[in-house]
Amino acid sequence: VKDGKVFVLEVNPRASRTVPFVSKAIGVSLAGIAARVMAGERLEDIGFTKEIIPEHWSVKAPVFPFNKFPGTDVILGPEMKSTGEVMGIDPDLGCAVAKAFMGASRTLPLQGTVFLSVRNQDKPALIEIARAFDELNFRLVATPGTRKALADAGIQSDLVYKRGEGRPDVTDMVLSRNVDLVINTPSDDPTTLEDEKAIRTAALHTGVPTITTVFGARIIATAIESMRRHGLSVRAMQDYHATTASPTS
Repeated sequence: VKDGKVFVLEVNPRASRTVPFVSKAIGVSLAGIAARVMAGERLEDIGFTKEIIPEHWSVKAPVFPFNKFPGTDVILGPEMKSTGEVMGIDPDLGCAVAKAFMGASRTLPLQGTVFLSVRNQDKPALIEIARAFDELNFRLVATPGTRKALADAGIQSDLVYKRGEGRPDVTDMVLSRNVDLVINTPSDDPTTLEDEKAIRTAALHTGVPTITTVFGARIIATAIESMRRHGLSVRAMQDYHATTASPTS
């Protein structure tokens, strides 16, 4: 909405990604059922009259082409940037998230160093996230403003220079592979935009997973904790749906 007018950026009624995802999640070919219904059959005749509630979690993660375009900023916006999607399935939500990230070529670290730098409005929410990583024995490094917010909450972190304020700065640390995870929410301050872009670009260059939202950081902490507790397990999709009688089979 701008100046009292509503502008539609995109209207996308397609279900080419959603229908296959849900079908795999519940073990039923929804497209096949839809085709039979359009041909005149009834759901009662097909035997599909109850919602299927699986006992496992299915998580969808986008696949981005950033690594194919050097210098690209990984920040997201209103335009479509993903070129595909992957699926992670597990009885544990955190492990399902971790599997989805692995499928998208963004394997999460189970130990190491987390770099934290978030905009002011995200600092209160970051406290819980930083504490979760601290309890997982990750080393926390942060820029001055974020580090002060953490210190005020009683969370220890090491100071890292902002870009151009000393050496080694945060970009040096990322390029030297001394950071295993970057949590950086973009600010509205134009003076820091280039610094933030440089950090994210360096992380992309070195293959360091980068999280740019507080929600994403929270679920990633959960995923890492789950992976450390349960480890990685793999099952055939058919095994997940062995107890689900497909009405199209």
